[in-house]
Amino acid sequence: MGTPRPARRALTSVDRTLHMSVANMTFMVDRLGADCAPGQYIRELTENGLAAIEALPEKKGDVIWDVDWNTHALTGRYKLCMIDTGIGMTGPEMVEYINKLSSSMHEQSTTSNFGVGAKISAAPLNHDGIIYLSWRDGVGSMIHLWRDPVENVYGLKQFERPDGTYDYWAHVERAVKPEGIGDHGTMVILLGNAEEQNTLEPPAGMPMPAKWILRYLNARYFRFPAGVTVKVREGWANPQGDKHNFLRVADGMEAWLRASAEAAGSLPLTGATAHWWILRTDVDMNAGHYTPPPHMAALYQDELYELCQSRSGVARLQSFGVIFGHSRVVIYVEPDAAKHRVEANTARTALTMDGDELPWNEWAAEFRERVPDAIRVLIDEVGAKAASSDHRQSIRERLRQILDLFKLTHYRPVKDGSLTMDPESIVAGGRSRGGGGGGGGDGRSGGAGGRAGSIYGLFLAAEGKAAEEATVTGEPDRKWVTVTDGTRTQGDMEDRAAKYLAPQNLLLINADFRVFTDMVASWAKKYESAPGSAHVVREVVREWFEQQLVEAVMGAKGLRDSRQWNMTDLEKLWSQEALTAVVIPRYHVNFAIGRGLGSRLGTLKDRVA
Repeated sequence: MGTPRPARRALTSVDRTLHMSVANMTFMVDRLGADCAPGQYIRELTENGLAAIEALPEKKGDVIWDVDWNTHALTGRYKLCMIDTGIGMTGPEMVEYINKLSSSMHEQSTTSNFGVGAKISAAPLNHDGIIYLSWRDGVGSMIHLWRDPVENVYGLKQFERPDGTYDYWAHVERAVKPEGIGDHGTMVILLGNAEEQNTLEPPAGMPMPAKWILRYLNARYFRFPAGVTVKVREGWANPQGDKHNFLRVADGMEAWLRASAEAAGSLPLTGATAHWWILRTDVDMNAGHYTPPPHMAALYQDELYELCQSRSGVARLQSFGVIFGHSRVVIYVEPDAAKHRVEANTARTALTMDGDELPWNEWAAEFRERVPDAIRVLIDEVGAKAASSDHRQSIRERLRQILDLFKLTHYRPVKDGSLTMDPESIVAGGRSRGGGGGGGGDGRSGGAGGRAGSIYGLFLAAEGKAAEEATVTGEPDRKWVTVTDGTRTQGDMEDRAAKYLAPQNLLLINADFRVFTDMVASWAKKYESAPGSAHVVREVVREWFEQQLVEAVMGAKGLRDSRQWNMTDLEKLWSQEALTAVVIPRYHVNFAIGRGLGSRLGTLKDRVA
């Protein structure tokens, strides 16, 4: 008999799979941190504090952004800290949760806590370290997360305890416990990248530097959980006890919008709800505590994502149909998370819905079709102040003389078209041909077919798909807008000639643009002795620049439906920068203005005589 085979040992999970690990954690943390928005660590640490309070039975407590007064008392340096009165952590728990990239004492999921936010957003900005002091059942413990300057790795700094032992956490004396924390809570201190660094200073580009944390929190959060109070230190550079050195409550955008709005409502959209507010005219928009209009954002789990403000806010509001009055309008679109899979990216800067980007264009089209009555009244009220073009008839008469030049020869396939086209022809200079024969190839055929030599046409061929001629749509409506009468918001179209809103076929022309104002000033000086000339000069100058812009838009639209011009290309042609380029050449327009003024005010030669 042979030797019996040993019993087969059951495989454990370790035997079955060699667990994936990260070979270069420092690179990973730095790379993920680079994707975070400025100030993102404020949100992430605040979220940790809110989650710690949520873990309490009563779910009530405070989150406080303050000066680490212990460090300031001992060194005179200012270090930013976040204090929460939540459940707290023991020393071993902090080692477990803080020193692992994707680890959290709270529930992790794609729709809640990822366990990475505070580490990737704060650690790369604090190579000297982030100190965690936490109390559980009245016992305080400490860890120090840093980037080791010798080994160039992130991890916990080792402590030598009073008893001579070494470990990555240690107990702390009651004396360092900040005011507000009782038997439980946590204090997180940001040391920055150098010992002398003042970590209360804002990251580059943050608005309202003196109140940047308050502004950030209010701009980031729509509302905070009931039972939680969030406070932020203001005037920290003033002496303690000074009335200007105090804690101010951050309550999010909802409370401010509710208190400041003269009208508000909600509009259902496909897969989302648009919440809107019209602010009163007496509201202080410059206090700096909240994000002023015009702005838009996505609302998800009481937070604001993809915030568009100032120039980008105007553009998005106008795409939603708020052409005028946007300086008083705020819209938040809330995706329906009950019916769609809504998730934030790792850096918590953008949202996806069912795996795709948010459908802003579709939502905008829906909102435009059903603009709430209160917003429509505001648009009409402000829009009435805009200078409607009274040059339309004269411009149209001139354009009528060259209308054929705007009917660019290009063709699109149709089932029973009377013309034929070569599907491979994608360059200029085509010829038409009647349905089956005749016409020759010399480019002189008549009818409604091709126009020989048109540089934007597609070649026509003797054989090809049936086709019909595509015509150019009508001229755009246009209005002259200015900051003075409130029809243009400061920053919108700044030092740009015009903006074309394709969905509304509307051309907004910036009356404050210096090319226009300089031309007006130049001719006004020449005719300064003519009574009433100022108004005439302004209108004649605007008329000719307006014609240039109208022609540019009409010409651009004539290129649609051709293979070499997709919508992205066309949008470049009528971008603010492209329309500005249209009016920069001055020789011919200056000549036309001179003739126009001569016919109305008399020539300069006659006036000298």
